[in-house]
Amino acid sequence: MVIDGYSVPIIDKILNRVYSGIIGTLMDKIVEDAVETAGSAGERSPKLFGVVSGVKGLDDMFFTVKLENGTAKKVPLGGYPFRSVINITGVPDTGKSLMAEQFAVKQASLGYKVCFVTVESPSAFVAQGLRQRCLAMGLEWEQVKDNIIMVDAATNSLLRDDLKTLLSTVGYAIEKYETKNLVIDSVTGLYEAREVLARIVVREIFNFAKRYGQTTIMISQKRSGHQPESAEAAGGYAVSHIVDGTIVLGKKLIQSRWDQKLYGMPVGEILRTIRIDGCRLCGHDTSTHILRILETGLVEVGPRLSEVGGGE
Repeated sequence: MVIDGYSVPIIDKILNRVYSGIIGTLMDKIVEDAVETAGSAGERSPKLFGVVSGVKGLDDMFFTVKLENGTAKKVPLGGYPFRSVINITGVPDTGKSLMAEQFAVKQASLGYKVCFVTVESPSAFVAQGLRQRCLAMGLEWEQVKDNIIMVDAATNSLLRDDLKTLLSTVGYAIEKYETKNLVIDSVTGLYEAREVLARIVVREIFNFAKRYGQTTIMISQKRSGHQPESAEAAGGYAVSHIVDGTIVLGKKLIQSRWDQKLYGMPVGEILRTIRIDGCRLCGHDTSTHILRILETGLVEVGPRLSEVGGGE
């Protein structure tokens, strides 16, 4: 058989040479160290347990599973997964920074040092907020203050604009003070007006946190145009696709009698919500919950949204 003047066997030989050339190019380098069994990789895995969040009602929203007589049983984890990188995202005034500060204060009160990278507000003002969170939680500031190590990128443009310098500085702080936890508020400020770099920035920070073994809370700002039920943050899905888990915070103004009936709140009030959008390291509650901001300035997780109101 002849096709366009060539016999089929000749065409096959030509195609084989082309494919061989492509495959040969792709296989020029073999990284043997990247290949291993799951059992071998698992030997380097950290123990799975909860790192207390400092937010009432949140710790039991993460869970693990154990076998009892061949039956799987859900067991509360008791906090953020150890050495996880968790992204907390939402529009302004939803409680993101409060959650980060409560985590830092709680861990510091337990004797675990926290590296707190502030990108939005100068460290002196963040420290003031941390002290208020400490008092509201019934803790002694004197026992907490030296366990929180501040890295001020808000007033230092070199740290904000040069990721390599920032990570080197944070690494220095982690090693010098032997911190166990890392907070970045916010990661969005590190690629502000450069969202094309968002995925690169987040990946570098993620790998950095893993390398240093830090349980990490990363705050990201959501564009106001994004739907409240979406995990999408500034820069597209760069953050949520890389990190271990994402917590989405939302808010809604009660504007009508229908809203009032549906959510059980008076017109003019703000309904705030919290939902764990995903977590690769353990199980989690998938329901949307009420998030309350108390008079003391603390946030706490309330009942499931489906349990409140009286909408039909």
